[in-house]
Amino acid sequence: MSYFDDNHRYGRGHNYFLLTCLMLISAVIGGIVALYLAPSLLGDLSPEQKGPDQAIEERQPPLPYIYPSESPVVAIAEKVSPAVVSIINYQRRGFFGGPIPSSGSGVIIDAENGYVVTNYHVIAGADELKVIVQGDREYKGTLVGGDQQTDLAVVQIKGEDLHEAVLGDSDQLQVGELAVAIGSPLGHDFDRTVTAGVISALNRQIRVPSGTGQELILRVIQTDAAINPGNSGGALVNSRGEVIGINSVKIASAEVEGMGFAIPINDAKPIIQQLISQGYVSRPFIGIYNFQEITPQLSQWYDLP
Repeated sequence: MSYFDDNHRYGRGHNYFLLTCLMLISAVIGGIVALYLAPSLLGDLSPEQKGPDQAIEERQPPLPYIYPSESPVVAIAEKVSPAVVSIINYQRRGFFGGPIPSSGSGVIIDAENGYVVTNYHVIAGADELKVIVQGDREYKGTLVGGDQQTDLAVVQIKGEDLHEAVLGDSDQLQVGELAVAIGSPLGHDFDRTVTAGVISALNRQIRVPSGTGQELILRVIQTDAAINPGNSGGALVNSRGEVIGINSVKIASAEVEGMGFAIPINDAKPIIQQLISQGYVSRPFIGIYNFQEITPQLSQWYDLP
């Protein structure tokens, strides 16, 4: 073997070593370049980490926006509010005392004749009644008739351009459907206040004290629409804008929230008709009138055994 052969073998091995180093360096540089350029060229393909709130939003698409004009509560308020009035009951205290006012609500059911239905306890003991229509029109109220046992009364006013409410069918109510209460909570300053809720229950029986101390038993509709003092006699309305109850009672307790009650309009209709036609409610009874002992003298006079 010559010198040239050994030198050629050494040069070839050295070239292989340099080529290998160059390939390694190129691979490292290429990897670094790819690491920085790939996201901008291909986009971020890694799965995004989503929080629980974002995942829920994607599973549940947002509800469509409801314009105020499309809200059923807005439509109900526009239709029924003009027929809901404030009633102020003035009672005199003593000979020299001035009249003391208390307030409630009522519903115009006959615009032509000016009939307003309300609760009996709203007008009980009144020396004078004032009815305020649409916030600024005041009329003298005349009591047509009242029935303490059902807590219903009818007042009449003489006015023009009155609006009357449409009476619905409370027998068709279902638990869970929309219920809107309209009245004057805490007096005339908050007249025609609108609150919304649902029909919570039907055919409830509640016991309430009357003005004479006698306990009354009422069959009522339960709702969570806010009913506050002053709402008594106002309207409970369904989604069609029909009056399906006369707001009457709420449970006032720190431990209770959202328990108001209304007299079903189907129970009120026959009472209202009797109050308008005769001023009172006739009720049949079974009993013995003017019972007395039959003496021998009475037996002889009336030929009784």
